[in-house]
Amino acid sequence: MTETIEEIRIERAQGIGFIALNRPKALNALSTPMIHAIRRALESWRNDDSVHAVVVYSPHPRAFCAGGDIRFLYQSAKAGEQAAIDEFFTDEYQLNHAIFTYPKPYVALLNGVVMGGGMGISQGARHTGGLLVVTESTRMAMPETRIGLFPDVGVSWFLARTPGAIGRYLAATGATIDAADALYANLADVYMDEGALASLVDTLKQKRFASGAEVVKFIEGEGRADAGKTSELEANRAYIDTHFASGNGAACLKSLENATNGAEREWAAHTAAELRERSPLSIDMSLELIDRAKTSTMAETLRRDLGLTRATFDHGDVMEGIRARIVDKDNQPVWKVTRVEDVTREAVLRMYESPWAAADHPLAGLAD
Repeated sequence: MTETIEEIRIERAQGIGFIALNRPKALNALSTPMIHAIRRALESWRNDDSVHAVVVYSPHPRAFCAGGDIRFLYQSAKAGEQAAIDEFFTDEYQLNHAIFTYPKPYVALLNGVVMGGGMGISQGARHTGGLLVVTESTRMAMPETRIGLFPDVGVSWFLARTPGAIGRYLAATGATIDAADALYANLADVYMDEGALASLVDTLKQKRFASGAEVVKFIEGEGRADAGKTSELEANRAYIDTHFASGNGAACLKSLENATNGAEREWAAHTAAELRERSPLSIDMSLELIDRAKTSTMAETLRRDLGLTRATFDHGDVMEGIRARIVDKDNQPVWKVTRVEDVTREAVLRMYESPWAAADHPLAGLAD
């Protein structure tokens, strides 16, 4: 089976299904055709005994996948096409769930930019018995609070299971992490030199494997467990846990701004400045999201995400965030609530009110 559309290439070789993301000008941002093509491939391989594992990768050095097609969503919202927005997110979240519950090892080779939707089509790998491979170029983030959104695509489930308060910190700040950080935070499994990825894919297409476990073992053997450098998340772990363990955005900011110890004060001041640039409402939504994900299934998480996307487009900050950061690029968003200290609990809970009854939810069919 080989399926090639302009933005993706699907093929099968030596018992492995390969998905190559091929939209380099958009840093492989996921379009609707890409989402559909990946889903079709996974469904066709799910019950095919001749396919032992799946490998998703980018042949382009700058990015694995920078996220979803934000411009498409912005233009759809401007045109009043709510159905198109709902359909995009519904299709994307169904794909995220299909990956998370896939019955065969799913391996993601994560070079370059890995953000938003790119996290969504990769983080489920470990749950399948597969692997997340990172390199020296990997730059991983869920930067949604910068545009008035929140860490969607089910990633709050994974962030909620990172050590200490790292998940809450990453969700609120949208901080970008490297390979060493990803390995420390359990958001990656194996480190591999960047230059080895292409030859790895070539070898996988030529070498015979009898099982998915053999594929995983081979890839593990080609890499190593550490990135050869200290993780900044690990180095700052005590600060992160001190200031982000609990509370809303205002509480975290107050804690940061009260830091007085030398090195901690410098880190806290930088982090507080980052938070001041984010959407205040999105910060509180995101912290709440991580807290709820700690006791949720992936299906529940994705259903919650879909409701939140509707809320953010209806009465949140996302349209203004996309305008300021991506469309006009003036980087001067006018948030609906200007200061984190002014976000009310009622406003946050309003965002969590689902527009659908449980039985009518577009993702009601996802298995818990």
